[in-house]
Amino acid sequence: MTPQEQEATANARAQQAQALKRAEVLIEALPWIKEATGKTVVIKYGGAAMVDAELREDVMSDIILLKIIGLNPIVVHGGGKEITALSERLGLPAEFKDGIRVTSPEVMDVVKMVLLGKVNQELVAQLNQHGHIAVGLNGADGHIIKARQASKELGLVGTVTEIDTTLLTDLINSDYIPIIATVAVGTDGASYNINADEAAGEIAAAIGAHKVIFLTDVDGLYHDFDDKASLISRLGLEDARGLLAGGTLSKGMLPKLRSCVTAVAAGVSRAHILNGTIPHALLLEVFTDEGVGTMIMPDHEGYQPDEFTAAPIDNLASKLHG
Repeated sequence: MTPQEQEATANARAQQAQALKRAEVLIEALPWIKEATGKTVVIKYGGAAMVDAELREDVMSDIILLKIIGLNPIVVHGGGKEITALSERLGLPAEFKDGIRVTSPEVMDVVKMVLLGKVNQELVAQLNQHGHIAVGLNGADGHIIKARQASKELGLVGTVTEIDTTLLTDLINSDYIPIIATVAVGTDGASYNINADEAAGEIAAAIGAHKVIFLTDVDGLYHDFDDKASLISRLGLEDARGLLAGGTLSKGMLPKLRSCVTAVAAGVSRAHILNGTIPHALLLEVFTDEGVGTMIMPDHEGYQPDEFTAAPIDNLASKLHG
């Protein structure tokens, strides 16, 4: 065999080895794909993973792949950094109390401009590069998110009182991906700024999601944030409640863990807090045994409240799960 033939043979074998590795990855993912197919996953999207263009492309690709494989993703997003930037440009300094943005009528106008007019439309456009599959919504559409004023000192900040899943269910059944901006309608007809973590947890609980996933800028929950070896990989529901009551969590993590507890207590099987700056963190969590971040789960496996109804699965999924 000539040196050229030897080189060609070596190259061919190397390509075959790479192809085999890709095939092995798919085969290893098969049990997880089978488990998840046809189920609804609520993804709260925000932080650096939304601002950084390259990271956003990764997340959008992951969401499309979840849909192609057979999951039903629902994306709930905020846009705090962009709201702050535009507010300051307009001479409206950002004011926070206990980590929550004080929302005057003028700031509420900025919230609408950024979330509804910019961020939501950009996410929809990016997903729709892969096909006509994403639909942009806000909480007022179909009264998906109903709210009341959280407190007078916070202004037009709302707390969720009811989730109407009718429109979301219709869109999922028509194979669309709902992308929800967290502006809600109040019983008084006013618009309210809703914390995106709270909205994601409430939507997951109401629609009977299989999982709710919170993408953030850190690796998950820590016993001691300054000690990176203290990352909490798994947390039962009661321990999560204890951590909330302990007063040791950062203000940014409180609404995330509170929303995890809301979802899991309602019957959602798993809640995850992930670092969205890790490439393809969504896929690692959904389709591998290792996973990343912090997982909150029921104290008793298989527990679901009597009133909890899981989101319907399609015909193929029902055959696979059977």
